[in-house]
Order: sequence, then structure tokens, then C-alpha cells
Amino acid sequence: MASTIETGHARLINNFDLFIAFLVAYGAVYNPSKASIKITALNTQLAGARSALTAVNSAIPNLKTAIAARDAAFAILNKLSTRIINALKATDAPDQLVENARTYIRKIQGSRAKAKTVTPADSATETKDIEPKQISTSQMSFDNRLDNFDKLIKLVAGIPLYAPNENDLKVVTLTATLNDLKAKNAAVIAALVPLSNARIARNEALYNPKTGLVATAIEVKAYVKSLFGATSPQYKQISSLEFKTQKF
Repeated sequence: MASTIETGHARLINNFDLFIAFLVAYGAVYNPSKASIKITALNTQLAGARSALTAVNSAIPNLKTAIAARDAAFAILNKLSTRIINALKATDAPDQLVENARTYIRKIQGSRAKAKTVTPADSATETKDIEPKQISTSQMSFDNRLDNFDKLIKLVAGIPLYAPNENDLKVVTLTATLNDLKAKNAAVIAALVPLSNARIARNEALYNPKTGLVATAIEVKAYVKSLFGATSPQYKQISSLEFKTQKF
């Protein structure tokens, strides 16, 4: 489901489209001296705003797909790290090394020492509205888990007694798993950049305080008010159309 914020951008553009239709219906009497609020300029601005919104809408699915793939890949990490520590405990490895491994695993799983395991928050909030602050927090979590998984692999790789028969617990397989997780995490970052840039362009097109859609609509309303009067049916037509800057 689209967020209220995302829906608000589309509504703003639709209002501007209707806005222009009313102005065109006024005919030759709508003849402002300012070039930026003439019908031709308004249509050009509308087209640019639509293009900017389309760019955002096109980038969102790419990020969601990358996030879903990463979530699926990371879903195994908690159980896999538990199996690694159990395999290590089944050897005669020194207690200190086992405890070091536990430390990394606690960080991977998001738990604290001597506390029950807590599953770390996944990126559900990230896929809901995909807002920059949410992604920043979630990204840090994934980066930290990767870093600690990498440290765990390097630790057991340096313990000769760690030689499990299970293929998915072998160091070479764990390294391949780590590389796959890194690739999927990098894919999320790669998909985030164009979305972030598209949002910047969209916000500029819609909300620039001097040249954005909202600013232009306010200028047009002022012109129509001066042209027909504050109590005119023409002004009432367009004054009811809402143009507000979104909070980001």
C-alpha cells in the first residue's frame, strides 16, 4: 500500500492538472504577464512533475525487490550461527575461543550476554514506505551483522579443531554464504541511490519554494483572484484545490 506521503505527491499533481483545465476554460481572459504562469509554461511544469514522480515510482519496486532478496538471504543467519557455535563446542577448542565466538554470535543475533536470544528487527519498516531515516537505521544493522559474521568465520577458520563434516558449516561454504550476503546487501544500497536521487528531483519539481508546483499554484491563484475577484465563481473553482508542501 502506498504511504500517505507518496499518495499526497500524486494528488498534488492531479490537482495541478485540474487547475490548468480550469485556467484553459477561462479562455483569452486568462492572460498573465508573467511567463512562468502562462498556460504553456504550466503544462511544461506539469509534464516535468509527472516525469519526476514516475522516476520515483519506477525506482521503488527495484529497491523493494532487493530488500526482499536480502531479507530472505539473511533469514538463515541466526540459526546458522547457532549451529556454528554448537559445532565448535563439540570440539576440544579452548573455552576462551568458544566465548569469543559467542560474542560475535550475540551481535549477529542481536542478543546480549546472559540474556535470551532476541531476533533483530528485520527491514519491514524499510519496505513499508522506504524512507531515508528508516533505511539508514536498518542498513547499519545489516552492516554490523555482516561484519560480525565475517569475524566469526575468520575465528573458526583459525581453529584447526573446527572441521565439521556438514558442508554448510565448513569454512569454505561459510565464506561463500558471507559473500552472497554481502552481494545482496550491496544490491540494496545500489537500488537505494537512484531512488534517493529521484526523490530529490521530485521534491525540487513539486516543492521548490520559488519554482515548484506549489509555489506556482499560489502565484496563479493570486492572479486569478486579482482577475476575477475574491468572491468570483472562477476563483472559488481554483481556491478549493489544495497545494501544500509535504513535510520530509
